[in-house]
Amino acid sequence: MTADTRPHPTPPDGRPADGTASGDASGTERWEGILVVVEQHDGEPRTVSWQLVGQARRMAARLPGCPVMALVMGHQVRHVAQQAIAYGADVVLLADHPALGVYRTQPYSDVTLHVIRTHRPEIVLIGATYTGRDLAGAIATRVPTGLTADCTMLDVEPPPSRLLLASRPAFSEKLMATILCKRHRPQMATARPGVFEALEPDPSRPGEIRELAVTLDESRVAARVVRIERQTRTVRLDEARVIVAGGRGLGGPHGFRLLGDLAEALGGVVGASRPAVEAGWIGHEHQIGQTGQTVRPKLYVACGISGAVQHLVGMSGSEVIVAIDKDPQAPILQAADVAIVGDLYEVVPALIQEARAGRGPLVAAAREDGRR
Repeated sequence: MTADTRPHPTPPDGRPADGTASGDASGTERWEGILVVVEQHDGEPRTVSWQLVGQARRMAARLPGCPVMALVMGHQVRHVAQQAIAYGADVVLLADHPALGVYRTQPYSDVTLHVIRTHRPEIVLIGATYTGRDLAGAIATRVPTGLTADCTMLDVEPPPSRLLLASRPAFSEKLMATILCKRHRPQMATARPGVFEALEPDPSRPGEIRELAVTLDESRVAARVVRIERQTRTVRLDEARVIVAGGRGLGGPHGFRLLGDLAEALGGVVGASRPAVEAGWIGHEHQIGQTGQTVRPKLYVACGISGAVQHLVGMSGSEVIVAIDKDPQAPILQAADVAIVGDLYEVVPALIQEARAGRGPLVAAAREDGRR
């Protein structure tokens, strides 16, 4: 494959410049398979990619003759391709080139577009991360096709329609909208991290890695990577095994220092509800819920969070939920596996002491396997 980094204008009739049919209702049968674009940085794949491979595997079971493909782009990332097979991909398309070592929109979208036009997947899934959102938009406008962004549910209709059912919050998150792309292929969607569950990796699982011959001319790539500055502290809520989250009931930003101590003792990170973030008590990167991040930790400890539906949908996939609130009628207590009615400023210090001593129910929940 040769990835041309020059622009690909779309003629007035809506057909891509290379003459590939954009896909209408009469030509959709020529598209087959589900393609997951795997995101990695410095050779470390994002967990959302494996979550999407797992969901693609589930959807493919309803579509006869539907392979699950994964596209891995980067430099010296063959190990990521091998992981993709372990997580459920049948075929991995590996584009390994120095020009792909750091994400840039133009070369990544050129390679992805060539793969789409060559392999013609009926569905393309990408993680709704900063990188994924940028890449998905660049691809969808050049294929051209529809794109449903930030999905929280994905499913498919069985043949003959084979339609992707891409659902996401709409109308100020008051309802869920399911969006269909009936006339164009591929059907594209980005999905939030933490929404779907990855399959257990199986290193012995059979699969095929196809290396793509990538030719990229750096002189035609407009963006240059001058310097990379790493953040010394990052919050990876979507990959955390333990989350201690606080809400309006903390009464102020000082409460998050206490939650930070509990999170540290349990080997976790700190999360927050939307009201706490909007009050300026903690940064938006900690927000959990429909307008924040969707998480699936092994242990979720909610402190002073009432349990609005917008927050519950962001953390309901947690294996064990512990809620602490003074209000015995708080909705969060009804959703919890363990409900503690009391003052969090009395309960949390006691939990910190137990966790630091390596004992107590929270330590056990953070360590044990198995679902609730």
